[in-house]
Amino acid sequence: MLQQNRVRRNALFVVELCDAHTPVFLGAPKPLERELQMADWFHGRDGLGDHGYRPQNRSVESEHAVDAIIRTVMATPGIEIVTLGPLTNLALALARAPKLVDRVSRCVVMGGAPCCEGNVTPAAEYNIWVDPDAARRVFRSGLPIELVGWQLCRGPAIIGPADIRAIEEFGTRFGEFAIRANSTAMEAVHRQTGEIGISLPDPVAMGILLDSSLCLNATSHYVEIETEGELTRGMTVVDRLNVASDPRNRETWSDALQSGVQASVCWTLDVPRWKTLLLESLR
Repeated sequence: MLQQNRVRRNALFVVELCDAHTPVFLGAPKPLERELQMADWFHGRDGLGDHGYRPQNRSVESEHAVDAIIRTVMATPGIEIVTLGPLTNLALALARAPKLVDRVSRCVVMGGAPCCEGNVTPAAEYNIWVDPDAARRVFRSGLPIELVGWQLCRGPAIIGPADIRAIEEFGTRFGEFAIRANSTAMEAVHRQTGEIGISLPDPVAMGILLDSSLCLNATSHYVEIETEGELTRGMTVVDRLNVASDPRNRETWSDALQSGVQASVCWTLDVPRWKTLLLESLR
């Protein structure tokens, strides 16, 4: 029950888009070294399926998001972080305050395609691809990263027609919002993969943050991010066979090896339990 309540609170936070008392911080307006490219082809122009949802009138804090990250992490030893978008602000925070690494107990990163094709290019997933320079800095920082790739929300984890009907039958505004806000994404997934339903990589990552046992199989490896490849920009390169330290690779992988910290890469999701938690949060 405690676990379900934690998921419920998270759903309330997301669906309400924060209440009037929740602070709002503006972060970096663009990637570290590139122009911003939006994923409106997947999420719609407004990010919520273009159904005319109106944002709440909330005041924006004068404190920059990077400053807020530094302040919060330094004041909260053992804090757990989950990232559901590009890693620009986190990279900037780490550059200004490298000691943040010692205050974080977990950093769950939704991003990458560690085992398979990407969703924005054949090689890369959007969150990493849009700012690969920031992602590279974060992965080299020494943070205790748990990588949740986009492939975990595919296949049996797709919210298919039967799941959608079950959510609609709840008759709740949470359920109605979840389905409508992802209508554009559902069409994009079908065009791209042929799968019928909604893929939800962010809730998968959030679920693993709330309950790490939802990841059934994870292994630790050095992970590098390709920043310059003509065909592979943003690719998450996983040293799955542990050959980065071999003489032929050591120079190329020297920065990753120097950090001495490997990322935990999740390969398998407990789909039935994750779907149960998801549906409970939408009742």
